[in-house]
Parts: sequence; structure tokens; C-alpha cells
Amino acid sequence: MMVSAVRATGRCVLVVEDEYLLAKGISDEFAKLGVEAIGPANTVERALELVEHRGRLDGAVLDVKVRDDLVFPVADALRARGVPFVFVTGYEQQAIPDRYSDAEHYRKPLDLAQVLRALFSKAGQLP
Repeated sequence: MMVSAVRATGRCVLVVEDEYLLAKGISDEFAKLGVEAIGPANTVERALELVEHRGRLDGAVLDVKVRDDLVFPVADALRARGVPFVFVTGYEQQAIPDRYSDAEHYRKPLDLAQVLRALFSKAGQLP
């Protein structure tokens, strides 16, 4: 099943990724699906600023390790605001603390349609 551009149009998704080409690729693919990529944030500090001050966020794609920091403070800030997120990483599932067992985890490279379904289908926003 593909995510249609109509259903994705207008969504704002925070992208936290420190690899420039990967972040650019995610942003470009989201744009093709009608999703506004917020960021990308290449540090945890920048991501927290965006969560705090950006306004509406419909979801987030979080690289587990951003530069030398782990992204979990961003996940906590998103969770406190009720914003769905997924983790993306080259690491195994064990790198993600148990408190995030309900969050989806994807290995790079990503299938962005699958990521969008994971972000929005739980909220009844996509089939």
C-alpha cells in the first residue's frame, strides 16, 4: 500500500538527521509526498529548539545517534507534546531504551512511505 500525496499533503514532520545527504534525501522525498520536512536538525540541541518553538509538528523521524549525542531527549519532548515519532538508525533495536518499546524502529535506508504510515496510521490519519 502506498501513501498518497493527498493524504500526506500538509503534514509537518521534523527530521533529525546529521548525515547531510540522507537528511536532504528524506526532505526531498517528503516534499514529493506533500509533506513539509521541518529541519533537518543535525544536533539534538537544534531539534529541541524546533520542538519547542516551531509550532505544529505532526510527526518526527529521529536518527538515534546525532553527532555524538543520543536523540532520546527529543523523543521525550515529542512524547510530552503527543507528537508521534519513529527512530531510524544503523544500530540494532537494543540501542533503543525499553521506555520507547511502543515506537517504531527502522534501519537505514528508509522506505519513507512505510515511515509515514507508521507515524500517522495509529492516529487514524492513514489507512
